[in-house]
Amino acid sequence: MANVSKDNGKAQSMKDDAFDRNEYNDMETLELLESLREDMEDLGVTTLAEIIERIEALHKKLDG
Repeated sequence: MANVSKDNGKAQSMKDDAFDRNEYNDMETLELLESLREDMEDLGVTTLAEIIERIEALHKKLDG
């Protein structure tokens, strides 16, 4: 019985570790997206298309 309990504990620990990694990854993604949203608001853009347009315009300006 001790081995079964030990194995169950090990399996649970592995599940907890996987959950912790997933939760950490989700928190990192959330932080990144919130930062991106703030940057977009600061720049006055609301879509990816606007960002691409701005990038192209700045490339033309700097190359010219």
